[in-house]
Amino acid sequence: MLRPLLIASSALLLVAPAAQASVTGLAADEARSASQPTVAQVAVERALAMRGVPYVWGGSTPSGFDCSGLVRYAYRGAGITLAHSTYAQWDSGRHVHRRDLRAGDLVFFGLGHVGLYLGGGRFVHAPETGRVVSIDRIDRGWYAGMFSGGVRLRGSSRPVSGRPSRNNGV
Repeated sequence: MLRPLLIASSALLLVAPAAQASVTGLAADEARSASQPTVAQVAVERALAMRGVPYVWGGSTPSGFDCSGLVRYAYRGAGITLAHSTYAQWDSGRHVHRRDLRAGDLVFFGLGHVGLYLGGGRFVHAPETGRVVSIDRIDRGWYAGMFSGGVRLRGSSRPVSGRPSRNNGV
């Protein structure tokens, strides 16, 4: 009776990181260190917490955001400082293909709009005047036709421990 229980427990320990990875969009090795969130995870959580905040041109605070202001705010709270400009954010890390996107990567539509990738084809962003911070899909409507690529910030995969560092993210 004990042997089947040990086998089942061992199997769960091997499968759990992969199951967590499929839910979060993280690689299995990243999911194993889930007890310590990564910089990207913290940034995604901060951006998601701002859902419902109105779009404000030039905004970068919880009273209102534009697209690059939301991304800047989310990553600043995770320890990476970004410029408040989509053009500068486009050049702030390594470019990744759509098929290689991970949660926390910056996703661009033209070079005039940016959001944070969540996984599963979804991203969070501050869309436009009259709307609020929300989640959309990169593969539908205007976003599908205008998708330009993703940017992975250097340091976004490292675990956050204690006080985040104040690097520039590149």
